[in-house]
Amino acid sequence: MSESSLHLTKLEHRAVIKFLVKKGKSAKDIFEEMSTVYGESGPSSATVKRWTRLFQQGRETLEDDSRSGRPNTAVTDENIEKVKKIVLEDRRIKLWQIAEELSISKERIGDILHNRLHMNKVSARWVPKMLTPLDEQRRVETSQEFLDLCKDKLEEICSRIVTVDETWIRQYDPESKQESMQWIEKGEKPPKKFKHDRLSNSRRNGRQTQLNQCSVDSLGVNERRQSKPASGV
Repeated sequence: MSESSLHLTKLEHRAVIKFLVKKGKSAKDIFEEMSTVYGESGPSSATVKRWTRLFQQGRETLEDDSRSGRPNTAVTDENIEKVKKIVLEDRRIKLWQIAEELSISKERIGDILHNRLHMNKVSARWVPKMLTPLDEQRRVETSQEFLDLCKDKLEEICSRIVTVDETWIRQYDPESKQESMQWIEKGEKPPKKFKHDRLSNSRRNGRQTQLNQCSVDSLGVNERRQSKPASGV
């Protein structure tokens, strides 16, 4: 399901609630089902309960009842700027947290983010290592130097190469896809996450680490080594 298809208007949310009420679902079941599908962009529990009750009582229209008095002024230029500033300071902030800070409903915050600021919340893309442009350039240059060195003896030289790779296996609490979600602006690249430094995690937190080494030649893996688990100090 595409990211944009998860962000429905309030009328579309009410249509979903109405449909599920017609199927005999309870307010609790409807809220859990919509939370699973739509995540944070879904309606709050209180909203689901209120509209479930109205539809169970025979209401057919999805529109709000006309109200007298002062019109809703939550979506103002000032509030839009406030929401943008808060999100740019903390890309992982949740809708309800912004709503509490500004005393605005979660639905209005969602409207400002998606329809006024054109922002979406996406999960970070995992990469093995975070390489800088300089790291990438060095890899290209080193590979080219090797090819120049081998020239027409590439196959012969490669058959004599033994490479070694190692990785630290450590005890840690992995970040879930949901926890890694961040707000991004339209056209902005999604964030990345990579394997953290073992010293900044395992040793600092006193958790176990283990080093796995593997050597490979042209015939395949010829040796594996595994260190004994040890707690970081």
